[in-house]
Amino acid sequence: MKQYEFWFLVGSQDLYGPEVLKTVAARAEEMAAELSKVLPYPLVYKVTADTNAQITEVIKEANYDDKCAGIVTWCHTFSPSKMWINGLTLLQKPYLHFATQYNQEIPNEEIDMDFMNLNQAAHGDREHGFIGTRLRLNRKVVAGYWKDENVRERIATWMRTAVGVAVSKGLKVMRFGDNMREVAVTEGDKVEAQIKLGWQVNTWAVGDLVKEMNAVTEEEIDALMETYLSLYDVNTDNTDAIRYQAREEIALKKMLDRNGAKAFANTFQDLYGMEQLPGLAAQHLMAEGYGFGAEGDWKVAAMTAILKAMGKDGNGASAFMEDYTYHLVPNNKKSLGAHMLEVCPSIAADKPRIETHHLGIGMNEKDPARLVFEGKAGKGIVVSLIDMGGRMRLICQDIEAVKPIMEMPNLPVARVMWEGKPSLEKGVECWITAGGAHHTVLSYDVTAEMMRDWAKMMDIEYVHIGEDTTVEKLEQELFLNDLAWKLK
Repeated sequence: MKQYEFWFLVGSQDLYGPEVLKTVAARAEEMAAELSKVLPYPLVYKVTADTNAQITEVIKEANYDDKCAGIVTWCHTFSPSKMWINGLTLLQKPYLHFATQYNQEIPNEEIDMDFMNLNQAAHGDREHGFIGTRLRLNRKVVAGYWKDENVRERIATWMRTAVGVAVSKGLKVMRFGDNMREVAVTEGDKVEAQIKLGWQVNTWAVGDLVKEMNAVTEEEIDALMETYLSLYDVNTDNTDAIRYQAREEIALKKMLDRNGAKAFANTFQDLYGMEQLPGLAAQHLMAEGYGFGAEGDWKVAAMTAILKAMGKDGNGASAFMEDYTYHLVPNNKKSLGAHMLEVCPSIAADKPRIETHHLGIGMNEKDPARLVFEGKAGKGIVVSLIDMGGRMRLICQDIEAVKPIMEMPNLPVARVMWEGKPSLEKGVECWITAGGAHHTVLSYDVTAEMMRDWAKMMDIEYVHIGEDTTVEKLEQELFLNDLAWKLK
């Protein structure tokens, strides 16, 4: 992850005199410094702007500074919003309007007209808010006292979301082979994805990967084996299978890093020259922050990388996932998510185990090694990005992951069990009605609000399935969305 930062732009005007502007600047610097101690990325004070030219210049700089992942604005005093028009119309970075004030309470004895002139955030932020609305800008508004923990947490989650935008805009996805034959939802318009989301999605031959694998040394494999042994329990005597996965991982990582890619997709239908489908190799690369998509699903590969970057410490508990089967017993209905090999261990409840088992699908010559574990319990989301033809739709469902209600001793894959909102059946009905894919990203770190903000920043459609969703409400929402997006 790059060392991203966010710029703090404070609005004022020149009618108050130099002393007031000095006070505003000093307070803004203090606030930025204090907030930077608790936020996931630095908040860098840039300017107390009182002219159109100052605002325009700093926004131009923000647009072309790769470290700047977004701007945070606040109007300590009154800032006439026409000054902001030229700059905000040029803005290409995520934008948060922080409606706060320096003082927490009204000082009964001190308050006079001088105090009122200096502390006009309630006045200034409304003027500033109008121009954002008038310009139809996608922005986040956070209101509250700047020292309150819940306010700081909302800014922190917005920052993580904005970093997801920065990652998206520069994301490269490597495809090894095409998507699984005859599958519709893993298809998509790669040109539109680059225009809208910034993704560069291109194909490399499986033969290129095999050539890279053949160049991997035994010493390189030995070093990665030591890493495996430190992170995972080994529950197999088939060391050769583990070493083969290490060879695959080293080769994949070299190709990804050499080409500046952060996500990849492959398919079990195209393994020419390889003994095994990458299992442990793909899982450990995801744990390192790379995105992955099975069956050639480049959209879910990209989204996995983005949600991981949006998580805590820039590599959160998010994983490639697939709904596999349901438990439909009354009063105990659950969904079982898994995949044949590739689920990220960042979501594991306990230390994963390396195992080797036969994989009865694809072109595997030998039994692939993979990590087997149960996912942890907790609140989360599952996310799917689909191509609606002419626009992208992001679908997000709230879930509650639970400890699996059975051991499933003969299922040698990583798995998660959850209760979908608003219920299993209604959630499935809503998901299918919205067109959600069978591949998803499951995340414990990223919230539905963050995905809504990300979709807004990327200017794509967002559909949320939660506790209060009904099929009837969702059908109406989708109908209105179709009308609205056709007008865009």
